[in-house]
Amino acid sequence: MTKVTFASHPYLLGFEQLDRLVERTAKAGSDGYPPCNILQTAEGAYRITLAVAGFASDDLEITLEANQLTVRGGQSEEAEGRVYLHRGIAARQFQRSFVLADGVEVTGAGLENGLLNIELRRNPPESIVRTIPINGKKT
Repeated sequence: MTKVTFASHPYLLGFEQLDRLVERTAKAGSDGYPPCNILQTAEGAYRITLAVAGFASDDLEITLEANQLTVRGGQSEEAEGRVYLHRGIAARQFQRSFVLADGVEVTGAGLENGLLNIELRRNPPESIVRTIPINGKKT
């Protein structure tokens, strides 16, 4: 049985990558940790906020590769001799990924009060109109 996707429509040419993107996005960060908000702050501007209580800026890493924004966190080993009677604040390693559209760039990031804020801005693409010659005929 053949898998039917929206990119298999005959008028959508070259969108195979979009199918792979949707599949990859469904897998990325599926466990929901750490919790996050995505906010539109203005026209074409967004903010991703992750709740990273207990993590210092040195424990976090933000990378952008091939339109995939990845946030990783891992706390350094704790000082020996600490005895927890109760440990309710999660300290496990994590990785959250977000797929960004073409033209969306990361403009900054900040950590404040246990919240990691990542600022994004979408730059509108330029509209280019070209006339295509037929059989080398100049128009």
